[in-house]
Amino acid sequence: MNNVCTKDVTAYLDSIAPMGMKLEFDNVGHLVGRREAEVHRVLVALDITADVIDEAAQQGAELIVAHHPLIFKPRTHVTDADGTGQKLIRLIRHDIGAICMHTNLDAAVGGVNDVLAEAVGLEDPEILWHVGETGGVPYGLGRVGELSARQAMPAFLAHVKQAVGATGLRYHDAGRPVHRVAVMGGSGSDALDMAVAAECDTYVLGEAKYSAFLAAKEQGINLIEADHFCTENLVSAPLAQKIAAQFPALAVMVSKRLGQTAQFYIG
Repeated sequence: MNNVCTKDVTAYLDSIAPMGMKLEFDNVGHLVGRREAEVHRVLVALDITADVIDEAAQQGAELIVAHHPLIFKPRTHVTDADGTGQKLIRLIRHDIGAICMHTNLDAAVGGVNDVLAEAVGLEDPEILWHVGETGGVPYGLGRVGELSARQAMPAFLAHVKQAVGATGLRYHDAGRPVHRVAVMGGSGSDALDMAVAAECDTYVLGEAKYSAFLAAKEQGINLIEADHFCTENLVSAPLAQKIAAQFPALAVMVSKRLGQTAQFYIG
């Protein structure tokens, strides 16, 4: 008999990506649904969109485990007057719970940034942005490491595009070969100076501000924007595998409805 409840999955996720590691602004953990609800099927997705909720309902999933929180700020109402309210109503109507693991999963060992560093090919990656420590062990965002061999920028661009599954990349070529690389899943413009300080020739991130491209040009560092979704969605399959290994009785699926939203037009 399957006795796995939402609270059990929440506790396990907290053990591999402690919620205390989240950044101050963040909202993580069990955000929607009943703690004691019995779970048989879990859908893992980067975002909880209307399509993902439909997918969960069609697959008979009682729980969605997502990266981006559905609720960020305190709400004074939950109605169908806005998109978030509509999604919350749909989740509750279908009795589907939601657990969100955001910046804590970014920072965790085996989380977003470790998976991205592995995909890019970094050897012995270290933390780029130290945020704190737990149990005497430091944790933080981004990773920095070296490739096994130097690459020309065009070759590395092709490699990154394929590694993250992006339809295109935005980049600044500083005219330097690629060897020491920093990576940051999702938004990471604020860590550009850290990549420079770490003596990186290249910084790969999911989303960059215009000002970051200007700063990269001025500081002589290659900058590659490899899409927010693509750099973070890499963690979905490994996360699903971990949940399935911990709870063999559960059917754990990765969303097939989500893909890269931002596309590239070349006229």
